[in-house]
Amino acid sequence: MMQSNTGMTKMAAAVKVAVAVAAFGGVMGAASAAAPDTTRVIVAFKPGAAASMKSAVAAAKGSVKHEIFGANAMAIEVPAVALKGLQNNPNVEYVEEDVIRKPFALTSPSTGTPYATGQLVPYGIKMVQADILPDTNAANRKVCIIDSGIDQNHEDLAGNAMTGEYDAGTGWWYTDENHHGTHVAGTIAAINNSGKGVVGVNANAKLNLHIVKVFNAAGWAYSSTLTTAANKCKAAGANVISMSLGGGRSSQTEKKAFDSLAAAGVLSIAAAGNDGNTVVSYPAGYASVMMVGALDENKAWATFSQYNTKVEISAPGVQVLSTVPMNSGTEAALSVGATTYAPGVMEGSPVATATAPLADFGNGSATNAAVSGKICVIARGTVDFATKVSNCQASGGVGAVVYNNVAGTFGGTLGTTVTSIPSVTATDTEGASLMSQLGQTGTVAIKTSSYAYYDGTSMATPHVSAVAALVWSYFPTCTGAQIRSSLTKSAEDLGPVGRDTKFGYGLVRAKTAYDRIASLGCGN
Repeated sequence: MMQSNTGMTKMAAAVKVAVAVAAFGGVMGAASAAAPDTTRVIVAFKPGAAASMKSAVAAAKGSVKHEIFGANAMAIEVPAVALKGLQNNPNVEYVEEDVIRKPFALTSPSTGTPYATGQLVPYGIKMVQADILPDTNAANRKVCIIDSGIDQNHEDLAGNAMTGEYDAGTGWWYTDENHHGTHVAGTIAAINNSGKGVVGVNANAKLNLHIVKVFNAAGWAYSSTLTTAANKCKAAGANVISMSLGGGRSSQTEKKAFDSLAAAGVLSIAAAGNDGNTVVSYPAGYASVMMVGALDENKAWATFSQYNTKVEISAPGVQVLSTVPMNSGTEAALSVGATTYAPGVMEGSPVATATAPLADFGNGSATNAAVSGKICVIARGTVDFATKVSNCQASGGVGAVVYNNVAGTFGGTLGTTVTSIPSVTATDTEGASLMSQLGQTGTVAIKTSSYAYYDGTSMATPHVSAVAALVWSYFPTCTGAQIRSSLTKSAEDLGPVGRDTKFGYGLVRAKTAYDRIASLGCGN
């Protein structure tokens, strides 16, 4: 997941939340790196040998960190010098590093069809055709979300059928200290409830959700804990596993688990990664897992989206509006007289409101007492955002608006600079309008919100997972492999003709996939 500051429609305003930017992953137990003189590995052993392996680990002055659910394997931490002895143990099948996994975020107001008036419809919902394929039968499908948990009491999620897991390290599944999992869940199943937030792909509270909390606020975990999570999804009866997470190295243990899940009919879907290079991330890189790349609202490849021959399908992943834990996000507002603007949040701005006359503050590179008691209107460029806002505050300014020096919206951040005045971003055209209103009284505000815009292949993945469940709900006798094949064959081809490294087979499309299966059957 990556964050993105942006503007939105006047009804939607601009929504942001401060969450650490990460590439992918998770934690089933409290994640902490192995001590310098020890190493953390996964030991796979012969059936029935668990007790003897624990004794061998203890004899090697090591400790068991995680017993992998559903597998004859455990994660252990031992002195590096003890590895050779363990590898030669007759009960051991293999020893491998327990590699780290990390987490990898535009709307229009509904007119009442098919969503209730007052709902915001993220652009991705229409782009994947969820608005023209009702989730009538979704109750026969279950999506397992492996992530940072979920705010079970969120106003836009609470009506869904949800179950989950408890873990001693990360806690209960129904809390989300990282915010990432709640955002993913909203794309999948935010409810069509008039006047409250957004809608998800499956918007009518019929889809079954199972939540496995694999990472906490720290935002990382091991392949051993991800393997346990995936096996718990299967045990809970999941049809689809959604994983907005990953890492750059493969794991035998993980691969075996996902191969087994695929053989059992479970469709596993994971993010390609956000480094904008050709590195293959895992678990998405396993043949038994569907890798998802990210697009923007114009169906263009997102430049952060990793690209390689494993990318299989694409979905919206830029400026995706979805749910975050209640009141954990921020929303920007800006008005001058009767004119209401659609500003973006300046990340790091305090929650505050200021009403005062507008004043020209140039590019904000120097203090100016003339703006004392006023809202600074500042041109982008020359100096960083923190300097602009800090200079406004030092001049006695009570609020700040930084407008773009090129066409369109933009993201701004104050970094580690602490300010006490509300600050927002504006487009170039909004800036021109503000400059024509100098001296008039305006209001700039940063308010708490329960919704946020994120960028990332983390945001593309739940679109695909939700579409898979939606289409599958109409054809429950299809296998997971057949649904996967149908999604790729019905995707909108983008980029070079046929499958390519950036788009895979193209944009996932719910109604087109439904029509294809209805016409040709599951296996074609």
